[in-house]
Amino acid sequence: MTNNEKALKMHEEWNGKIETTAKAHVNSREDLAIAYTPGVAEPCKVIAQDPEAAYKYTMKANTVAVVSDGSAVLGLGNIGALAAMPVMEGKAVLFKEFGGVNAVPICLDTQDTEEIIKSVVNIAPAFGGINLEDISAPRCFEIETRLKELLNIPVFHDDQHGTAIACLAAVIGALRFVKKDMKTAKFVVNGCGAAGSAIGRLLISMGAENVTMVDRFGALYEGIDANLDRIQSYLATVTNKEHKKGTLADIAKGVDVLIGVSAPNVFTKEIIASMADKAIVFALANPVPETSYADAIEAGAAVAGTGRSDSPNQVNNVTVFPGVFRGAIDVRAKAITEEMKVAAVYAISELIDEKDLRADYVVPDAFDPRVAPAVAAAVARVAMETGIARIKVDPEEVRANTMKRVGR
Repeated sequence: MTNNEKALKMHEEWNGKIETTAKAHVNSREDLAIAYTPGVAEPCKVIAQDPEAAYKYTMKANTVAVVSDGSAVLGLGNIGALAAMPVMEGKAVLFKEFGGVNAVPICLDTQDTEEIIKSVVNIAPAFGGINLEDISAPRCFEIETRLKELLNIPVFHDDQHGTAIACLAAVIGALRFVKKDMKTAKFVVNGCGAAGSAIGRLLISMGAENVTMVDRFGALYEGIDANLDRIQSYLATVTNKEHKKGTLADIAKGVDVLIGVSAPNVFTKEIIASMADKAIVFALANPVPETSYADAIEAGAAVAGTGRSDSPNQVNNVTVFPGVFRGAIDVRAKAITEEMKVAAVYAISELIDEKDLRADYVVPDAFDPRVAPAVAAAVARVAMETGIARIKVDPEEVRANTMKRVGR
């Protein structure tokens, strides 16, 4: 039986990967009177007077909504809300298993931007955070931006920021291994969709000064005659300061780091061989990457990685979103900021000591038990330092509680 066949069989047996489990058990009339009417009126009255009390008396304190419209699901494309359910259920499982965070899959049967925004705003009171998932670009940019403006809880589009954080953690490890510097290294990001645009923006936030974005129209530069979305237009003003023009093959020559979030098999051996000495290649197209790990190394890359679990240096969002939300909701953060994302990058990358770095080990494994606690502590600390947190909690307490919650 292949893994695909086994997956279909197990999904049938599970009949849904998550379920509701009661924390309050009702075995007597007294139990019923306390958990439901009339006793339930007491916390209702408190919350009506003080909305912040919802964090104390309800599941809001540890629950996020995983929201999708099914328009950009994995490599399957626009398969709709119902067909997206297995992915959103899976995401909820990962939130719980890796971060101890309760998550509810919400698949909206609309792809209208305004309807999605209105729907999420209307359900938001029940949740401590909103994880947006598998919503196509460029609508995902507008939806996330508007929701961040309208809500006072964390809103995080994982396809953008989870991918960017996981990628940059791996990049930092690789740069440390080959003894190159973020500020002076030359970067090319191939693919200017949701993930690629977020990687480009995070590179700039982290001090990279030589970044070029490449898409179907070639290299992105200020003044390019192309139909750009709002985020691509911004990136055109802050990247490729030399106004280099041409195809990926042209732009990749002599660069230090090549990152792909684009299409299968587009990083040829010739392109990789044309890069600088001690080149770094991260091919993150899913499920088939721009190059295989083996082909990248054979072509001359000093360090390579993909999103696949069957190769070294896997770049996996599961190292990111459970810890990011764990830290954010533990301090009742009002948002997830750029500073919190950068903190998550360094929290992941710094788990590998200099002496332990190898060409095939520049980023922690998805099952490394230190990852989510480290990310949660770092995110909570920065949220408090920057005034985003509603409450103060010792970051080391956040770390310890995360370890306890996930049993890792």
